[in-house]
Order: sequence, then structure tokens, then C-alpha cells
Amino acid sequence: MASIVFEHATKRYADGVEAVTDMNLAIADGEFMILVGPSGSGKSTALRMVAGLEDVTEGVIRIGDDIVNDLAPRDRDIAMVFQNYALYPHMTVRQNMGFALKLAGAPRKEIARKVEEAARVLDIEPQLDRKPANLSGGQRQRVAMGRAIVRDPRAFLMDEPLSNLDAKLRVQTRTALSRLHERLGTTTIYVTHDQVEALTLGDRIAVMRAGRIQQAGTPADLYEHPVNLFVAGFIGSPAMNFLPGRLDGDQLRTPIGDLRLAREMRRRLEAGGGGGRHGVIVGIRPEHFEDAMLVTLPATGHIFKTKIEVLEALGSDSYAHFTVDSPRISSRELEELADEPSVASSAEGVQVVARLAAASAIKQGQEAQLWVDTSQLHLFDHETGRSLLTRESPRLRIPESSTASSRRLIA
Repeated sequence: MASIVFEHATKRYADGVEAVTDMNLAIADGEFMILVGPSGSGKSTALRMVAGLEDVTEGVIRIGDDIVNDLAPRDRDIAMVFQNYALYPHMTVRQNMGFALKLAGAPRKEIARKVEEAARVLDIEPQLDRKPANLSGGQRQRVAMGRAIVRDPRAFLMDEPLSNLDAKLRVQTRTALSRLHERLGTTTIYVTHDQVEALTLGDRIAVMRAGRIQQAGTPADLYEHPVNLFVAGFIGSPAMNFLPGRLDGDQLRTPIGDLRLAREMRRRLEAGGGGGRHGVIVGIRPEHFEDAMLVTLPATGHIFKTKIEVLEALGSDSYAHFTVDSPRISSRELEELADEPSVASSAEGVQVVARLAAASAIKQGQEAQLWVDTSQLHLFDHETGRSLLTRESPRLRIPESSTASSRRLIA
């Protein structure tokens, strides 16, 4: 096993397009790091740079103590799991899993032992003598993982390995991946565009956009303390709601009413340089709304009336959709987010979704009283999209020395 470090790594193509720009990220030995972002954000290119499938234009990539920029992929001692499985159709599962060891000249007994051990870990022992065509999608993906495991590499690189599976298989295989990493402890870089996978699998997550890392940290860090509108809108399902607002002393003027800011939020706001009277963008996660009739201490938040346009009952809870009469938010960051599913707006106003408890008696098409927890608000600068509650964006620091024994988490 080994740490992996990007030091000012850049990938620039011949036409001048930069797929990855000045990437600084340190991944500790044994860490499960997720690279997440929309299509074209540079996450797969970054992974391919580690694998040696893409050259590094500028900067350095280290695996353990070694600079690997000029090493061939086969000399990097990494194993890659692809989206399309890449199994040999004419070989059995046993032969597929042991093929790389056979090419390396490993003894037959060692190959058999490693293949059977990996099959046992992945629960595919009954399929060892079957061919890929006779396996389900989930089983094929486990074979692909088994082929990587038997090599006992310094690191696993996984490029959207679950994207070809149906919803149920994705959940099952995701669970298997978590157990596998817990058991093996091998350094892993996992690329996905699915933020649910990112939140459930990773020790840490690096959110990428247009070739740059926007924020890196634990799932809880990114969810609770996003540094800008992009991270706030990308992480979370359903996505965070955004409304225009204006700070006026300890009051926050919004389309759903005047909200009184808690003392702790005012302190954080002033510490982050966001005090004073000016326009802001207010972020509210769906779970921080509730049916006002179910709230025992409504004074701790704010109650407002709205018409519920669509109510999606999910059994354990429900999603209430309503529109807030408000002009379109003009932040450049939010304008770019408009093409993503995280932001919904219309000519009539801004569309909002609230997550309500199953006990709620609110009906679709009726006016209802909703409560919002004002202690959980997120505030962003109206022009730059930066968080006003964070002193500064977490820097992606490069460790003074990168060793295989290092367990420092850099964020």
C-alpha cells in the first residue's frame, strides 16, 4: 500500500484545453478517496494520470516515495477497475481473475490460492468456472474487482465501476465495496458523478469542477460546511434550495419572511467577513423544513405559509414542492448551476423542495404552514458564490514528506 500525492498536477492537451489544472491533493496510505463532479470536471483524467494512461503536462504525481510521471502503467503497481468490466469473454471467471498473475509468471498454486481467496471475499466462489456471459452485471463487476485484488497492488483506481448496474445492484455492490475496503485497507481512488456514492463510500471527497478541486474533506464537512454554491448544490439529495436574501443587522430578509439570525450564526458571519448590510444567497437543505404542526418548539425557527404544488409520498417521509415568489438569483455561480438538476427556477419564481415527516397531514394543492430551522441556514456571497460562514476555503496542502506509512489527512 502507498500514499498518492498530486503536486500542482496539470493535464493540457495539444489544442490548449486543460482537463486538470494545478491539482494539489494528498491521499493517505489506506484512504478511500472519492473524486466527484459533473461530466467534464476532470475527475477521470486525474485518475488516468495516476494510472499512467494520461501524461502529466506539469507538476508531479507520487505513489509512495516514487515520482511516477515517467513510469509505464505496468511499473506503477496499481490495479484499475473500469466501468465496462473489461473481462475476457472466452475465459472463465477463474481464468480472468488469475490472468495478470499468469502473465507475471506466478506459480500455479499461488494463482489458485489468491483467486480462491478473492472469490471468497467477494462471494463469487460458485461462479469461478462460469464465463462472463453467464453472469449478472453485479457478478461481472465483482469479477473485475477480484482481478484487481489478486494482484495485491499498492493502490486501487476505480473509474465509475457501478454506473452500468441497476439501482438495486448499485446499492448491493456499494455495500460490498465498503466491506472490501474495510477488510483490505488498500489505498483507493474512486471516480463517480453520483454524489450519493461519494457520501456513502468515501473517507474523504474531492469535489471537482472544470478541472479544479473546489473542496476536499470528509462527507460531513462537505455536507455541513460547503465553501461555495457549487459544492452546496452538488452535494446532497434532494439538492440544497437557494433563495435571494439581504442582511440587515441580525435580520435576514428573504422571500419566505424575515429570519432572525442566531447569535452563533452572527458570530460565524462576522468571523468570515460577511457582516454588514448587503445581498446574499440563502441555502436551505430540504430536511431543514418541516410541517409547522409537527414542530414542538416553533420559536426556534420561522413559520411561513405557502401552497404545496406537488407532494411526493415516499413512505418514510415526503417531498413537498412549492414556488417562492422571487426574482431570479443573479450570482454567476448560480447561473452556471442552472444547467444542473440542483437548481430549479421558473418565470413565476424559485422552486423549492421541503422534506416532511410521514406524519404530516399536508395535502397537495392546499395552502400549508411550513417551519424552517433558522440555525441551519447557509449564506453565500451574492456575487462570488463563496460561503460567508467559512473564514476561508480549506487549502489542499501538500505534505512535507509523503511516505507509505503516513496517515495524515490533508484537506
